[in-house]
Amino acid sequence: MASKRDYYEVLGVDRQAGSEDIKKAYRKLAKKYHPDVNQKKEEAAEKFKEASEAYSVLSDSQKRQQYDNFGHAAFENGGGFGGFDDFMGGFGDIFESFFGGGRSSRRSGPVHGADLRMELKITFEEAAFGVKKEVRLNKEQTCDACAGSGTREGSEPKTCSACGGAGQIRQQRNTAFGSFVNVVDCPDCGGRGQIIKDPCHECKGRGVSVKPKTLSVNIPAGIDNRQVITIRGEGGAGQRGGQPGDLQIYITVMPHKYFVREGYDLIIEMPVTFVDAALGAELTVPTLEGKAKYKMAEGTQTGTVFRLKDKGITQLHSNKKGSLYVRVKVEVPNKLSEKQKTLLREFDKLGKKEKSFFERVMGK
Repeated sequence: MASKRDYYEVLGVDRQAGSEDIKKAYRKLAKKYHPDVNQKKEEAAEKFKEASEAYSVLSDSQKRQQYDNFGHAAFENGGGFGGFDDFMGGFGDIFESFFGGGRSSRRSGPVHGADLRMELKITFEEAAFGVKKEVRLNKEQTCDACAGSGTREGSEPKTCSACGGAGQIRQQRNTAFGSFVNVVDCPDCGGRGQIIKDPCHECKGRGVSVKPKTLSVNIPAGIDNRQVITIRGEGGAGQRGGQPGDLQIYITVMPHKYFVREGYDLIIEMPVTFVDAALGAELTVPTLEGKAKYKMAEGTQTGTVFRLKDKGITQLHSNKKGSLYVRVKVEVPNKLSEKQKTLLREFDKLGKKEKSFFERVMGK
């Protein structure tokens, strides 16, 4: 039996993808491979089932954590993916995107909170060595005054008479595929199944309110520009008992004045004098961690690159480090004393005993 493909690869998302990105990727694949709309039905059915299985794991925070830690082995011997039920559970979301409706059992249940996104700027050194940052954001949180019920203290919500407490009403629609019964949120209660006659004074019946919150965020050593840190459960508050969303922090690393980063390696251009390049010298090389010594050979030319191992960036979640590559730039003085000029002319005369570059090219 062929081994299963990686779930992230199946959906075409990276491992830092948020829940909305995962849902969008799944919907796109499901529309493409649904057997009812794809001419290659057998092949499409396999693709559709594969995508649904991947979605059922990655859309569930607990299963996703297990998969990230143990891969497919986390769901062997009866664990994890629940087969047909999970497969059809994923289909329910796509059914809605095809025909405008969904299954009432999914629509009337808890609503997952929205994922939040924010930008965070850090210095080059903070990215290299890691840092702890405090971030402040305004976000929807469960209302303290009503504990999320949406009702004023001492009052209770009433069952919606329009939907009978289901939170949805059924509508029949005729499409090219036939007649379908669609389920939509009840317009009277907004899908809650209850009518709040005496709403909470603080949240106005929503059950959530926008409040500031300060979080302490650990930035790992080795993080790079535009990478994302996801903090589970720190997004928008869920509704009707739903789980909160995630907070996605997009990192912006400020450039360094001298060092350039390529992966986990660093590059620096280092000026050296004409004399040191010609005679060789022990150089004092700047690194992110201080000074390092390097014995430069005599006759070193401009553009020569030498490597200092383990003087680069620490790899994420590892003790390994990249290298520092030093590109030599031989400096030519632009102001010379008469004595210096005289000595250089003497040097030039000694060098002219050999054939010039022009003579070597022209064969003279």
